[in-house]
Amino acid sequence: MSDEEVRLRGVGVSAGIGRGTVFIHHPEDEEPPKKKIDSSDVSGEIARFEAALIATRAQILEMQQKIAEAIGAKDASIFDAHLLVVEDHTLIDEVLRTLRRDLWNVEFVFSEVANRYARTLSEIDDPYLRERAFDIHDVTKRIIRNLLGRSGRPLSQMEEPHIIVAHNLTPSDAATLNRQYVLGIATDIGSRTSHTAIMARSLNIPAIVGLKDASSRLKNGDHVLLDGNTGLLILNPADQALWEYGELEVRLEQVEEQLTSLRDTACVTTDGTEIILSANIELPEDVSLVNQAGARGVGLYRTEFFFLNKTELPNEEEQFRAYQAVAQAVYPQTVIIRTLDLGGDKFLSHSHIPMEINPFLGCRAIRFCLERPDIFKAQLRAILRASVAGNVRLMYPMISGLSELRQANEVLESCRAELRTDGIQFNEEMETGIMIEIPSAVLVADALAKEADFFSIGTNDLIQYTVAVDRVNERIAHLYEPTHPAIVRLLEMTVTAAHSNDIWVGVCGEMAGEVALTPLLVGLGVDELSASPGLVPRVKKAVQTLNAKQCAQLAAEIRTMTSATEILAKCEAVARKHYPELLTLSGGAE
Repeated sequence: MSDEEVRLRGVGVSAGIGRGTVFIHHPEDEEPPKKKIDSSDVSGEIARFEAALIATRAQILEMQQKIAEAIGAKDASIFDAHLLVVEDHTLIDEVLRTLRRDLWNVEFVFSEVANRYARTLSEIDDPYLRERAFDIHDVTKRIIRNLLGRSGRPLSQMEEPHIIVAHNLTPSDAATLNRQYVLGIATDIGSRTSHTAIMARSLNIPAIVGLKDASSRLKNGDHVLLDGNTGLLILNPADQALWEYGELEVRLEQVEEQLTSLRDTACVTTDGTEIILSANIELPEDVSLVNQAGARGVGLYRTEFFFLNKTELPNEEEQFRAYQAVAQAVYPQTVIIRTLDLGGDKFLSHSHIPMEINPFLGCRAIRFCLERPDIFKAQLRAILRASVAGNVRLMYPMISGLSELRQANEVLESCRAELRTDGIQFNEEMETGIMIEIPSAVLVADALAKEADFFSIGTNDLIQYTVAVDRVNERIAHLYEPTHPAIVRLLEMTVTAAHSNDIWVGVCGEMAGEVALTPLLVGLGVDELSASPGLVPRVKKAVQTLNAKQCAQLAAEIRTMTSATEILAKCEAVARKHYPELLTLSGGAE
């Protein structure tokens, strides 16, 4: 690309302006591209292959030298096998033969040959040869990175501020971010409710998703300006763009200053209806953001992020200390700890969970926990022990019906009995609630409400499962509609079932942070909203300017509507009348 300004359009999912140099992130296990070449290109491909082998050998020798200096030459000898792979003439000759015969780009050919070579070795009943297969896999990744011109540095090793550009960021990637060095995030795929978007909003990092090919069009070191409000990514921004965005940043800062002043105020409508406003967190260290935002405790603690990227499972004691730290940090406000929601797109690196054709409909969340009572009981015991502070609530994810709730409660009761026998204190009155995020749970909500202490609606999955839309797939992201009439009816049914059985109901999905939809949620009678910490001040401002009776009238009018677009427009009209500056701040409703 030249130095001319280039504008790429995506979907703004986390408000704010970021500017800086690009850091391209590629996952270690990403498949190399496959491209047909002409016979005239073969010599150039061979030259690239030879250069990559030389670079890889130099890198291995450098690592070997560093380890020898740090812990001794004996330990550094583990890299001798890696050097043998780089110099393996059988492997190299096969790559060159295949390259000349099949005429595919060399990184694809090398990957195919090396993986076949490693697979053959791994199937031989000889420990030494099986170890060589692991060496080949490791060196293969390094050689391919050199062929593709990638650094191979993980996100956790960023040493200066950058705009991260990637095809996608997984929950595992998010858990390893060195947050102080992230100026913005841009991905090729995703939607407003993808984990990249949720994480970015939680950390107040400007973000854009759905850019389609930004990770292949941009390169490390490119200068970009990222507008998380509108979804615009500008490569080589011209002086005019820099001036315009400088002016916009000043206006945004003024609005943010006004919102900051609301931190210690109550979240009450103009006619006196109080809405409990909490925050969602992913890691114990996120608690400081909750307090800064002026939230009333934690409405959703996603504990699975504590488990990701670890070489082994955190034991009961580790979990207890983490949960206790959060409970103490928000006291006297409450923290709702959600049990593990693994599966879908969140996997343990060491669990060896079989791959599933459709993981979002597979063994995830409560299903995984009931299948693995060893993991489940360790977590439940840790939560119970942390509950002694008196401000801890427990919540099960992905409950589809009464049977699962009862099974989970049986395991919980067995943990209580064990702790009593061991003389370990816990809160006998700890509230236990469930996530409402599957349509079947809504349809039996009246029965569930008789055996749960509270409901918390996970709108992200509820919408996904109701309208059958993969929320990470940008091709069908337009079908993911929070204001779909079916979703509005499911929300109303859940609130009615909860209140009929004298339990409270909250919303902890991303709808809770959408200020364009706050009038609808207030009108439906939701008792609690739990949003990303960065969105809490905006939601509080929205609630404080709304009239609950008028919102109830809005909900009544929406009940007769059959178009998601019309419902959204109706909500936006109310929001724009009461707090237009907040819609500008968030880039409008998506």
